[in-house]
Amino acid sequence: MMRIGLKHMLSVQPQLEIIGIAEDGYLGVEAANTLKPDIVVMDVGMPHMDGIAATQSIKQNLPGTKVVILTSHTDQTEVIAALSSGADGYCVKGTSVERLVKAIEVVYEGATYIDAGVAQSVIEQLKPPQPKKSTKSIPPGTLSERELEVLQLIVEGCSNPEIAKTLYLSEHTVKTYVRGIMNKLLVNDRVQAAVVALRSGIVA
Repeated sequence: MMRIGLKHMLSVQPQLEIIGIAEDGYLGVEAANTLKPDIVVMDVGMPHMDGIAATQSIKQNLPGTKVVILTSHTDQTEVIAALSSGADGYCVKGTSVERLVKAIEVVYEGATYIDAGVAQSVIEQLKPPQPKKSTKSIPPGTLSERELEVLQLIVEGCSNPEIAKTLYLSEHTVKTYVRGIMNKLLVNDRVQAAVVALRSGIVA
């Protein structure tokens, strides 16, 4: 219903032309690679491949394609992760059609658009750390060599099956490594693990 409604709202905008629609991250990446759109409107929470990994993949293959995130996710970690993956704009679901169109126009012109509802998260992230507070930097030695290899592939947006194929491991073994990585980094999901890894310099 969300896709149908969004398609209808945008299709009546004279300056926009919808050339494709996809129901999950994998299909979105495939459609983008085939259709090579100027703009992709992307959700974060999707089956098979989340929008952050999909955005990273699209930007790697099509650096000229702009990506506007349209999602209900407003958590600071996910906002920063989306922007770090290459997203050019971030809108929160419930925004007006006019604002979404404005976001599309802004990123098309080469600028970045951030919804006022999540802008504060970005500002907070850019503030220098308080000197009396301890940082959460994770020393590289915390993870084993194999865990570092798995973490690097997580940062690159690979799914468990892709990691298993790359490292010649079973999916069950990969799941075990992923769970161990999240436990050691004190995070709850893959996105947070990737953000911690990039911030601390564990992986590039």
